[in-house]
Amino acid sequence: MRQNSTLSNWKIDYRVTLAFASLIGVLFFLLVSARTYRIGFPLDDTWIHLVYARNLALHGEWSFRLGETSGGSTSPMWTALLSIGYWIRLAPYAWTYFLGWLILALIAARAENIARRVLAPYPFQIPWVGLFVALAWHLTWSAASGMETLLHGMLILIVLGMLMERSRQYLTLGLLAGLSVWVRPDGLTLLGPILFTAYFQESTLKARLRALWKVVMGFGILFGFYLLFNLALSGTPMPNTFYAKQAEYGEYWLSKTLSERLSDYLLPVLASPFVVLIPGAVLWFYNSIRERNWGAIAGLLWFIGYVGIYFMRLPAYQHGRYIIPAFPTMYLWGMLGLMGYALRPNANRRLLVPWGITAALLCLSFQVVGAVQNASDVIWIETQMVQTAQWVNEHLTPDDKLAVHDIGAIGYFAPNPLIDLAGLITPEVVPFIRDEEQLASFMDSAGAEYLIVFPGLYPRLTRGMEPVYTAGAEVLVFEENIQVYRWR
Repeated sequence: MRQNSTLSNWKIDYRVTLAFASLIGVLFFLLVSARTYRIGFPLDDTWIHLVYARNLALHGEWSFRLGETSGGSTSPMWTALLSIGYWIRLAPYAWTYFLGWLILALIAARAENIARRVLAPYPFQIPWVGLFVALAWHLTWSAASGMETLLHGMLILIVLGMLMERSRQYLTLGLLAGLSVWVRPDGLTLLGPILFTAYFQESTLKARLRALWKVVMGFGILFGFYLLFNLALSGTPMPNTFYAKQAEYGEYWLSKTLSERLSDYLLPVLASPFVVLIPGAVLWFYNSIRERNWGAIAGLLWFIGYVGIYFMRLPAYQHGRYIIPAFPTMYLWGMLGLMGYALRPNANRRLLVPWGITAALLCLSFQVVGAVQNASDVIWIETQMVQTAQWVNEHLTPDDKLAVHDIGAIGYFAPNPLIDLAGLITPEVVPFIRDEEQLASFMDSAGAEYLIVFPGLYPRLTRGMEPVYTAGAEVLVFEENIQVYRWR
């Protein structure tokens, strides 16, 4: 009887459950990708990180091209983590996917942990909050993308979660905000909700000043080193990408109507299982405002500001990947509202049961949709970017100078000197990044021998030119394929 009683009381730790669920999600994405075409990354930017990581690990250089120090990596911390894969010989794929899975599992566990703290007593044996987060397709896609997106999302979740829990560890919060800048420059925005909460959470002027000082000191230490790091690399306080992306897309984005821009940003949110959790998020914030949970209120204000900054500057392309770091916290808010409603004595079970079932079914359904979309993204990158890079490596001499818009895969697989038309490693082009006449003059003066672009991006540069290579034509025909031209 004692043995049976022991077995009946045995439970699997929810963190193990969430790690397993996260692993199943990532493996499912990779399996669908492999069966559809092959394993790969859905973004060319991943290869940029991997070039920096490889050079750091094997040559001790922070460079895209050996011997040329540059600030083209948006995420120094992510690049450093990826470099470990080259030391242990698991790069570029195995270690990168492992990191994605690990961070996704940590995000799911942290979301579940926050729910258990905020909604205490928490009677649910199954970690519903963590499972939703672990299987939300945008996050699984990010885990398989090889990008820093999830690492940034994890730090955001940790900080905003601590604020929701009414934490007074102000020095730690400041350090976390400073650390987040090393993952993405927009981590700077986390300083706002921390200062807001520290001010309103403390009741006396002395306590407020002490709290604010701790936050600023913790943040300033890491942020100061970050500024020095970038100044040493490129002479600017932020990485080149911070300036190049805005210069390239700003005019195009602002030329769209307000309705077009709104729909562009609403789509990633609505094309996800969060759509059924929107009432839960509203409930959560209604209760937070009523209870004066300043940390939760600060989180909502941060979310509005964070999305608003990107809305004003950049399109939400590639499934909204620039705002995906906010999604784990957004999902948590919705689940807190749903779980909080379920714990009410007067909860309407006729409403609650279909609400919960719909959330679960949407989560699983979108996981399938997301895996198919990821496979399509991989096909695009592999046939356009990777195959072009391999063609360059096989058919051009290593000394041929290339003018390229998408430098990731070409930089990884081909050793040629590059002129980066997107400005990441060639910041000189940023002031005239969309002026094709000035770009042509710059390419001439820099000695470009080949131009590798999508012709639709540069219609004047490619007008009347015959390509020497067309990417992906032997596999799939896209609306437009990348072309290799002999310049001049």
